[in-house]
Amino acid sequence: MGIVLITTLVITVIGIIVGFGLVTAGKKFHVEVDERESAVREVLPGNNCGACGYAGCDAMAAAIAKGEAPVNGCPVGGAAVAESIGRIMGTDAEALERKVAFVRCKGSCKVTKNQGNYVGVQDCRTAALNGIRTADCDYGCLGLASCVRVCPENAIRIVDGVAVVNPRKCVACGLCAKACPKGLIELIPESKHVIVQCMNRDKGPGVRKVCSAGCIGCMICVKQCESDAIHVNDNLAKVDYEKCIQCGKCVEKCPAKVITPPTMKAPETKEGE
Repeated sequence: MGIVLITTLVITVIGIIVGFGLVTAGKKFHVEVDERESAVREVLPGNNCGACGYAGCDAMAAAIAKGEAPVNGCPVGGAAVAESIGRIMGTDAEALERKVAFVRCKGSCKVTKNQGNYVGVQDCRTAALNGIRTADCDYGCLGLASCVRVCPENAIRIVDGVAVVNPRKCVACGLCAKACPKGLIELIPESKHVIVQCMNRDKGPGVRKVCSAGCIGCMICVKQCESDAIHVNDNLAKVDYEKCIQCGKCVEKCPAKVITPPTMKAPETKEGE
């Protein structure tokens, strides 16, 4: 009987000591949890696409709660999500214009020569690494649909050998841009429709040999622009969307007709396709 009492007493004392140690350690190593982080995470769409520049929605929520990221930093959620997060953080959310993906290539089968029927691995990155071209232009869309396969919204498809985005479905996650080995896909503000639809950096005569719809770097668009919103670097014109006022003068004078007009959005596909 005495042994039982002693054993019980020892176990009780050990339990008290362990419990006290746990309480002390809990207080010492306690990490304050910001309730706003959890609230922000609930508002974020949960795509974990990485388009915001962070590893996922959890990382984005933590950065917003710490003040390291803006409340309108989620491109997928847009203005509605930004406003909700702004209320949580106690700040006014600056309007975030919706962006859409646009393929900077006009080199369809109608304007560039096809090098043959490619029957290899249907992956753009694999083809690019192996020096494979489906058309004469080194800079053009390979048309092997890598961007199509990564799009979570079914917003992109191949038309006449070139990827085309449906802006009504696009959520600007940026996955298609990351999948394109040629760097042809760009996220642009939805309201900006003046776009140079080419990435060929060769000189004019070289461009003409491989594509009748390529930028020849003639500088005419630069001379027409009164807003200093378009420049030619490395033989290729590029629009500065912060300066562009959508006047359309560059569109009118472009001899290659490679700049889309301000009244035309990025090419759309039919609903349901």
